[in-house]
Amino acid sequence: MLTLRINGTEHQLDLDPAMPLLWAIREHVGLTGTKYGCGMAQCGACTVFLNGAPVRSCSTPVSVAAGGEVVTIEGLVQGLGAGALGKVGQAVRTAWLELDVVQCGFCQSGQILAATALLSENPDPTDAQIDAAMSGNLCRCATYARIRGAIRRAADALV
Repeated sequence: MLTLRINGTEHQLDLDPAMPLLWAIREHVGLTGTKYGCGMAQCGACTVFLNGAPVRSCSTPVSVAAGGEVVTIEGLVQGLGAGALGKVGQAVRTAWLELDVVQCGFCQSGQILAATALLSENPDPTDAQIDAAMSGNLCRCATYARIRGAIRRAADALV
């Protein structure tokens, strides 16, 4: 049995310790906002926060997350997260909605968590810093200009 604390709720799960955290979140806890994209930690669709840091859940074993605090897109939307994470996440979410960033939406949970991580560390990034920080998150609809615009708007709202 492993204890996973996801979005503030403890889950006792009988899982193989090597199982990717993504599948525990989606299949065993029932939170489907975190997406499976590539399965190789390359696209960012599976990003979650583990102890306040973004990780790729498709390549993170549940044993690594056991005893830690996992925040998914659902938790970020609920304002969960350590310290300023919830406040920054709310600003990012609001900017995303205001600028209508989403097209297909598949990558958006990972994009939003990556943007939240960026603004938590650097509340006033340049466009080059935004592009560098977000380069590991792929968007098949190519909404990169809108993503950058939403990050700029969220940064402005946090000042």
